[in-house]
Amino acid sequence: MKTGLHNLMLAGTGSDVGKSIIATALCRILLQDGYAPAPFKAQNMALNSFATKDGLEIGRAQAVQAEAAGLECHTDMNPLLLKPQSDHTSQVVLNGKPIGSSSAYDYFRKEGKEELRVAVCEAFDRLSKRYNPIVMEGAGSVSELNLAESDIVNLPMAKYANADVFLVADIDRGGVFASVYGSIALQKPEYKSLIKGIIINKFRGDLRLFDEGKKILEDICKVPVLGVIPYYKDIYIEEEDSVDLARKSFSMEKGKINVAVVLLRHISNFTDFNSLERDPRVHLYYTSNTEDIKKSDIIIIPGTKSTIDDLYELRRNGCAQAIISAHRSGATVLGICGGYQMMGTQILDPDHIEGDTPMLPGLGLLPVVTTMTAEKTTRQTAFRLKGSDEELKGYEIHMGETVPAEGHTTQPLAILDNGKAEGCIVDNRTMGCYLHGILDNPQFADFLLDPFKEKAGKESSVIDYDAFKQRQYDLLADHVRKHLDMNLLYKILQND
Repeated sequence: MKTGLHNLMLAGTGSDVGKSIIATALCRILLQDGYAPAPFKAQNMALNSFATKDGLEIGRAQAVQAEAAGLECHTDMNPLLLKPQSDHTSQVVLNGKPIGSSSAYDYFRKEGKEELRVAVCEAFDRLSKRYNPIVMEGAGSVSELNLAESDIVNLPMAKYANADVFLVADIDRGGVFASVYGSIALQKPEYKSLIKGIIINKFRGDLRLFDEGKKILEDICKVPVLGVIPYYKDIYIEEEDSVDLARKSFSMEKGKINVAVVLLRHISNFTDFNSLERDPRVHLYYTSNTEDIKKSDIIIIPGTKSTIDDLYELRRNGCAQAIISAHRSGATVLGICGGYQMMGTQILDPDHIEGDTPMLPGLGLLPVVTTMTAEKTTRQTAFRLKGSDEELKGYEIHMGETVPAEGHTTQPLAILDNGKAEGCIVDNRTMGCYLHGILDNPQFADFLLDPFKEKAGKESSVIDYDAFKQRQYDLLADHVRKHLDMNLLYKILQND
């Protein structure tokens, strides 16, 4: 493998400008060009997470970037993960394990932040001994002046890593000149000198229209524009944030099996449904509209970071009754993780793990009861469906223990590789489990869709989802390589 490149950081003029996607593309490009890249984000805030091979938890974006780089993901790639629990508090996950919850005010105070800074720097050091270059990702905007003293993820981390910084800006949202110039101008001299280039992202239209804009930016910012990356629609990379899910809310399509994923306020691990969304038999959409839910063939209640709060909201907005009504009319209901917990008869929280509500009745679709516990289960696992010997794969990230309700016996949906029963199935239209990624297995997708196969006509599942994802990384790399000055990028990364 080639070595000798500086580490690099994709920093942003704001949130959702495309830092994660460009980092993913560069991980793939560097791998293709003979290097051994690895992703790194010191601090990530996301509900969408992933379980590492050794049973720890990291942000999904770094798991995706690791996959693009041809690596098994590791907590050193994202040593600090914040998982929002409410509008004001987050669970703090350090080196893959939860260490407690914190309000935003307490977390961003300077007191105690140095311990976290040391921990993320140690993770970076371990990673940089094994890989080169490290493709780092910043968080949010690099110019949040009120948080600068406690920043451990943006330019202070780049300085520690001796990284060249490339500022990513989203031209689609407007104000690109002000956001780029301001982001650079507001930096202290020690950080401004780290910024070696600008990347304009999400451009729509004729690229020649921005030729003058590129010259203007280079003139006022005194750093080169390495590329203008066009907006794309035909490349599918797993997303970390749920901001775009509401756009996938187009209900009912004839000749397809209509699958409604209930759009929870605290939805997590929605990447569980990416493979099903690609299935030619399926029309999948996200919704909290009661009429859409009632008309669907299959209803999936997804994972959530706040099970009790989201269950309460489902009762308040009428979705709970719509799910029950649709099920009585013949719809399949599948619950995954928090959705599985909601399908039971009760959710108990005697120790107030999730809040002040000690008990809430569930939807009553499965004869199980869940008790919230402080200990989190995080692991990758192999399993087989009940009655099958074929090994399938998934992972678990959940708090709480689910057992049969008093006076009931249950049938497991799956048997884990350690022999333990997992999940609950009443019939082929009523089931739930803790297994994220279960729908990535074609065998389970076929089982889920089988009661409605006549609606899909002659369509059949032909997708190899792992191969599909690898092809998307290559397409993304091709797209970014075409519009990014890679010769200049390598020159900067090799310059002493």
